[in-house]
Amino acid sequence: MGDRLNGIRRKFEPLLRRIFHAYFLLVRGMTLGVRAVVLDSENRVFLVRHSYIAGWYLPGGGVDLGETMEQAMRRELKEEGDIDLTGDAVLHGIFLNNHVSRRDHVAVYVVRQFRQDRLPAPNHEIVECGFFAITALPEGTTQGTRQRIAEVIDGKPPNATWRTQPPL
Repeated sequence: MGDRLNGIRRKFEPLLRRIFHAYFLLVRGMTLGVRAVVLDSENRVFLVRHSYIAGWYLPGGGVDLGETMEQAMRRELKEEGDIDLTGDAVLHGIFLNNHVSRRDHVAVYVVRQFRQDRLPAPNHEIVECGFFAITALPEGTTQGTRQRIAEVIDGKPPNATWRTQPPL
């Protein structure tokens, strides 16, 4: 059953993405999202796998009207990972997510001080989550996610776009 649902999701994912972006084009001139590179004491990174899109991602989501980027990041961490910050988050960068839309921007924070009492149970949005060694990221970890992690861990300068374009 799970394979069948994954096949259906993969088939309709491009259409759903276009529908969501068309909707946001009508209600907003630009979309703004947040993600967080959450690192535990062993330098493992927290990743999530969504029910509606393939791959493993940094936790995060959209910034709501009247909400700051940091408030959105804190809300998303609580919703997706039952993670509460116990210290300051550091803004890593703001990236143009042009492979999704020319209007989409993502702010990325680095979080090292937090509390998580337990991993949340799977739900309608997040079907799997956990901490992973940087050298053993799960299969399907997206290119943009890998780039942000490498920038933070290796101290590489951030790229202006969410993911680099493949060579021609």
